[in-house]
Amino acid sequence: MLKVMHDQTVMAFDYGTRRIGVAVGNTVTKAGQPIQTIAENGDDARFRLIEVLLKEWQPDRLVVGLPCHPDGAEHEMTAKAKRFGNQLHGRFHLPVDWVDERYTSAILEGNPEMRDNLDAQSAALILEQYFHEKKLG
Repeated sequence: MLKVMHDQTVMAFDYGTRRIGVAVGNTVTKAGQPIQTIAENGDDARFRLIEVLLKEWQPDRLVVGLPCHPDGAEHEMTAKAKRFGNQLHGRFHLPVDWVDERYTSAILEGNPEMRDNLDAQSAALILEQYFHEKKLG
């Protein structure tokens, strides 16, 4: 008997104080697709752009990369990324999951083809890591 799975669209964010990378994927392909890097100044402008992306892609849930030190300890950006994820949840009422992203930048910086649109590429890796960890689909 086949188990029918609900195909979920998931949007991931690589949060930074200057730029936010955005990627989208689903629980069937488990592949992250970089879609945009948001570089606007100010939370209002950023959240307006995010709202447009949410309306376009209609995700079922959101994922935010959680930056940590290599030993797993939190630092200043960890708290900022958590705050960003909590704001996403509060504004858009979608479930938010967190993914440890401490190795995504190192992977991308070592790969010259992926340096373009680095933030969105990083969000795609965060999303793929989420699919792998959660074993969704």
